[in-house]
Amino acid sequence: MSDKDVKIRIEGLSKIFGANPKSVIPQVQQGISKEDLLKKHKHVLGLDNINMDLHDHSIEVIMGLSGSGKSTLIRHINRLIDPTIGNIIIDGENVCDMNDKQLRDFRQAKTAMVFQKFALLPHRTVIDNVRFGLEMQGKDGAFIKEKAHYWLERVGLKGFEKHYPAQLSGGMQQRVGLARALACDADILMMDEAFSALDPLIRSDMQDILLELQVELKKTIVFITHDLDEALKIGDRIAILNNGRLVQQGPAQDILMNPADDYVERFVADVNRTRVLLAKSIMSAQVPSEINHTDTVVVGQDDTVQEVLHQMLTEDALQVVVADEDGQHVGSIDTDTLAEAVSHQVEEEKTTT
Repeated sequence: MSDKDVKIRIEGLSKIFGANPKSVIPQVQQGISKEDLLKKHKHVLGLDNINMDLHDHSIEVIMGLSGSGKSTLIRHINRLIDPTIGNIIIDGENVCDMNDKQLRDFRQAKTAMVFQKFALLPHRTVIDNVRFGLEMQGKDGAFIKEKAHYWLERVGLKGFEKHYPAQLSGGMQQRVGLARALACDADILMMDEAFSALDPLIRSDMQDILLELQVELKKTIVFITHDLDEALKIGDRIAILNNGRLVQQGPAQDILMNPADDYVERFVADVNRTRVLLAKSIMSAQVPSEINHTDTVVVGQDDTVQEVLHQMLTEDALQVVVADEDGQHVGSIDTDTLAEAVSHQVEEEKTTT
């Protein structure tokens, strides 16, 4: 991935909370633990030397348990929180060097945020809530009206324009929040535990809506969650934080198959790998010289192992050939490899029950 594909670059970012954060930077740089920093120096280590690239046009998930620093990190991207040390480079420009006016313009034009608690204005109607960001941008009235109605319809709330937030369910309120963010047409959409307050079925629906819209919009989405299933479903790449430190970042495949440490290994222990591992991650690069179409099934390289197995059983196939998005054959999966992937999942389920 070249530099031109990097939308956000975070360099040496540390955040220390306390009376005199700068005074304890040397201790943090020397590797003092979060517990010792609090005990010995009465300061809290929020983030510890974060270095990461977030790619353009992708959903970048940042996850970790409570207190890991994920929400603190996302608030540095638009400088709702100032770093103690480090830089946030967006499209080649250092957000940390911006003056008040530059930062205000940057927030209005470049970023939009969807919050866990919806953050709707209770005294404004649904349509007026969607209009709010566009009004702050100073857009023309006719443009605001058109965009607000368009995005409200896109999230499935046409007909609710004159309702107030208190008259809507939690899922509907979050759709309003999403429409408000998308209406601003910002390059970067930041979502901080945006779906975690929703019931499971509604949460799944919102994830599906986000994925459907992303196919069209191709935004850079920074999505914060503590839920690994959610991260695996929507994330192009996943970054895992622990006690303010970045412990691993990469595609779900890499994290599942090569966890960086015991913490990540415990995190992914209960994941159904057959629903996540892709055909390209277990295939051989060898393509059979002769393909018997009667007993061969052709699958996509981004099909999951579960989907491959289902297609084999449905078509009563004995051989799997893997094709790329252009339909070119790029590999194959033998039955032993497929059986091993499935049996590995079965063994893990036995050990956790």
